[in-house]
Amino acid sequence: MASTSTPAGSSSELTITVESNPSKSRLSELGINSWPKWGCPPGKYMLKFDAQETCYLLRGKVKVYPKGSSSECVQFGAGDLVTIPKGLSCTWDVSVAVDKHYKFESSSSSSY
Repeated sequence: MASTSTPAGSSSELTITVESNPSKSRLSELGINSWPKWGCPPGKYMLKFDAQETCYLLRGKVKVYPKGSSSECVQFGAGDLVTIPKGLSCTWDVSVAVDKHYKFESSSSSSY
């Protein structure tokens, strides 16, 4: 039996981190309310992250399937603070319309 999938403990794995219900002081410290907003209707979206993204979901429910993994997924939704690593290619399976604040990490210019 041949398998082409990467083992789950692989060190090259790009990991999505989810912080559920962060405190108001944590959100304030990050300046979430000054971040741009983005939203999308339910559906499946193939995405590639060319920069690390941190986002805070105001509403929605998402399952993210990293490219090359058919069984592993990361779930998050309203009230979650999520960090998506640079270089991740994935499919977002949005079951409840998303509304979020987001920020891309950038070593060059600032948006101010």
